[in-house]
Amino acid sequence: QVLLVESGGGLVQAGGSLRLSCAASGRTFSIYSMGWFRQVPGKEREFVAGIGLITGNTYYADSVKGRFTISRDNGKNMVYLQMNSLKPGDTAVYYCVAPYRNPEYWGQGTQVTVSS
Repeated sequence: QVLLVESGGGLVQAGGSLRLSCAASGRTFSIYSMGWFRQVPGKEREFVAGIGLITGNTYYADSVKGRFTISRDNGKNMVYLQMNSLKPGDTAVYYCVAPYRNPEYWGQGTQVTVSS
């Protein structure tokens, strides 16, 4: 079992920045990638970004390319999502997942609200 715990959400004005963190614990040796999804009430969860924990390769949804950056610190079992130039449309609950394709593990989510 892998436990994922997010932190760093909050309220920010449009154009601002936030950094989300995800701490992984448990059987972390069993996962090879992690990522972030987000969900708006009434809509399906959508992929935001993913990273290979060994390769460091990164993948982004078109809607966040050039604004968001995913990174990892394998020594600390941490994954981060740096979000810049935030827009009201980025408002959602953000979930840390592992792996980022067909996620098996989900965090509890952290709310990000971008005001106009």
